[in-house]
Amino acid sequence: MESLKHECGVALIRLLKPLTFYEEKYGTWMYGLNKLYLLMEKQHNRGQEAAGLACVKLKANPGEEYMFRERGLGAGAITEIFSNVHEHFKDLSAGQMHDAVYAEQCLPFAGELYMGHLRYSTTGKSGISYVHPFLRRNNWRAKNLALCGNFNLTNVDEIFADITAHGQHPRKYADTYIMLEQVGHRLDREVERLYNICKEEGLEGMDITRTIEERIDLANVLKSSSPSWDGGYVICGLTGSGESFAVRDPWGIRPGFWYKDEEIMVVASERPVIQTVLNVQADSIHELQPGQAILMNKKGEMRLEQINEPKKKSACSFERIYFSRGSDTDIYRERKRLGEELVNPILTKIGDELEHTVFSFIPNTAEVAFYGMLEGFENHLNRQKIELIEALGDKLDHKKLEQILSRRIRFEKVAIKDIKLRTFIAEGNTRNDLAAHVYDITYGSLVPYEDNLVIIDDSIVRGTTLKQSIIGILDRLHPKKIIIVSSSPQVRYPDYYGIDMASMEQFIAFKAAISLLERRGMASVIDEAYRKSKAQEGLPKEQMVNYVKEIYAPFTDEEISDEIVRLLTPAGTQARVEIVYQTLDNLHKVCPEHTGDWYFSGDYPTAGGVKCVNRAFIDYVDKMKEKEKNCL
Repeated sequence: MESLKHECGVALIRLLKPLTFYEEKYGTWMYGLNKLYLLMEKQHNRGQEAAGLACVKLKANPGEEYMFRERGLGAGAITEIFSNVHEHFKDLSAGQMHDAVYAEQCLPFAGELYMGHLRYSTTGKSGISYVHPFLRRNNWRAKNLALCGNFNLTNVDEIFADITAHGQHPRKYADTYIMLEQVGHRLDREVERLYNICKEEGLEGMDITRTIEERIDLANVLKSSSPSWDGGYVICGLTGSGESFAVRDPWGIRPGFWYKDEEIMVVASERPVIQTVLNVQADSIHELQPGQAILMNKKGEMRLEQINEPKKKSACSFERIYFSRGSDTDIYRERKRLGEELVNPILTKIGDELEHTVFSFIPNTAEVAFYGMLEGFENHLNRQKIELIEALGDKLDHKKLEQILSRRIRFEKVAIKDIKLRTFIAEGNTRNDLAAHVYDITYGSLVPYEDNLVIIDDSIVRGTTLKQSIIGILDRLHPKKIIIVSSSPQVRYPDYYGIDMASMEQFIAFKAAISLLERRGMASVIDEAYRKSKAQEGLPKEQMVNYVKEIYAPFTDEEISDEIVRLLTPAGTQARVEIVYQTLDNLHKVCPEHTGDWYFSGDYPTAGGVKCVNRAFIDYVDKMKEKEKNCL
């Protein structure tokens, strides 16, 4: 019920025909630009803080601009940047608008390579200077680089120290700038390597330039710049000379998909986006494999190459539960199954009161899991009906049959999100009062004091909206029991690979475990986990252990769930509140190809993740100690 922020969405397009081809076939030379717009709009769920695009012309003459960029801030950034691009064309005649040769020679953003990015910040850094794509300029076309990505690195400090030790001077202490400098530096070395070869072959002047642009190999660049990156990423890039690439992290944490035919090559963060925009079938779209890059040279020749050795695949399961669009055929099926797997634990909570239970969902992203849950209950009810009919034996009675067959699963649209009050909420009690009205309820949707109310969500991370708004407003319907259901397991650990949850204190499951330890006189567990974490601060990250697991070890999942209920239930709530979480085993059963579960299990796929959680726990305990000290 609280939205998680996610960094980010990417789109890459390489047109494989001249612009005249698209003008003749599709009626516009802006075919690539239009497809980029659609790819970005269809991925707006992945980033609503900023957007940017870059374009490269392949046939510009010396003295003519060949690399263009547009960036914007805010939820309307996609519309803004494309409007700004179209401003360049507003004074053209109809003839000029449909003259692909004129566009190719004279108009900005009339190129063969396009790259787009949608941003959600997971670092707290904002402003136009942090909006992708990033540019690295040079007088050699082949040394110009535009870079964007869906990523988060855990070892920025180590990389920064390494590249500055070699004499580089990044403009900002941020992972994107550092990546840009690393890739750019290796791109420079690649161009210089080819330059020396060309000189040895006796080439001169523009012949050297043309030969370099024909021979440049971005696989060499990526193999020498990316091995040090610890984190999840899909990085896309364009060079001024017409090379393009997309590379995925060796653990397969962040998603990337590609499609190619005779007219176009496309890369995007989500498969159904490509399906919809290009009207192609799912089986013609390919997943970029862990550590793999898709590369296309100036001539339009594509190849796949293994850049980094693949590690144990840890594809992000939150992509399946929450982030990616549910229109993907596999994700849709998986989300339904996640809902279905919750039937038995919900039945345990409601007992034999199925006729007196109403099912609903909040927010809209939980709708697919809701459908799966309903199907599971319908199947359960059908089995009950069969047993009751068989029990009648020869004593079939029309009235009894009618009673049995008339039983239905009850579901209603109980809660509706009204307006975004939070954007102008005041502080303190006024804020809490207004927050309680973010949702409206459907009065009369259940029988007061008789019906149970089951509400499914896709994840419960912080619990603030539940406490400040949801539980209180649902209690106005006077249900006998409110059962909050999460289609994902308990979120216990921070993420450092691109999701906006990086500190310990924001997790309601962590708060519940700490609360249980303190209430049961087991605070020594916290002290011991802190001591062990502190003791390994100086170790190489590869030797570190996630001792935060010891905070949860004394308790069952049910004990932590019960404590979460105690912490989140507002004073004065009349209904009994209970909570049901998905199990980790069921998540793995439903999403076997997406085993990345570190936010649930604490099993980080990279050493940098362990280092970061170690730091986060130390910071948390230090902060609590300082708070206690100030209260004395």
